[in-house]
Amino acid sequence: MDTSYNMRKISSYLQDLGWQVADIDLDANTGDTRLEILAGQVADLIDRTFEPHQRIDLLGFSMGGLVSRYYIQRLGGLDRVDRFITISTPHCGTIAANFSGRTGCMQMRPNSNFIADLSKDVNRLKQLNFTSLWTPFDLIILPPSSSQLGIGTELQFPVVAHPLMLADGRVLTAIHSALIQPVTSPI
Repeated sequence: MDTSYNMRKISSYLQDLGWQVADIDLDANTGDTRLEILAGQVADLIDRTFEPHQRIDLLGFSMGGLVSRYYIQRLGGLDRVDRFITISTPHCGTIAANFSGRTGCMQMRPNSNFIADLSKDVNRLKQLNFTSLWTPFDLIILPPSSSQLGIGTELQFPVVAHPLMLADGRVLTAIHSALIQPVTSPI
């Protein structure tokens, strides 16, 4: 249920540092829509906003990280994205999704077909600079370690709640640090 409004602190911070930022409000981001459909919205925004061969950096929060991963791994995003940063994303699913019957939420369950499909070739993310930022105190991503994939850079922050990751100064600094890293050559 997060929107670009929730990401405003990150957007403003990056714009103040000179980065071009394009926000997206997924329709519908309530967990009712299949994540593949939301990933298609990300692909459409990228195609409308950037030149066809322009490389981009992609940042996703929570469910948005899984949606972005689907774009990268299944919709050609690997050919466009240099740096991929996720914040409190349930890469390995979240037990909290077991309490919802919404289609998108069910796809975020730990043993869902969606999670299993993305896990089959997770090593493709090694072809770009991948960073996962997470907190051990997350009560939405259960267990919180589900934000870890065992590849790329994984940074843990002692932030006391899931949504507070979007405003924590240490997280903002880590995002900037990830964005200024040299791009890794594809394997």
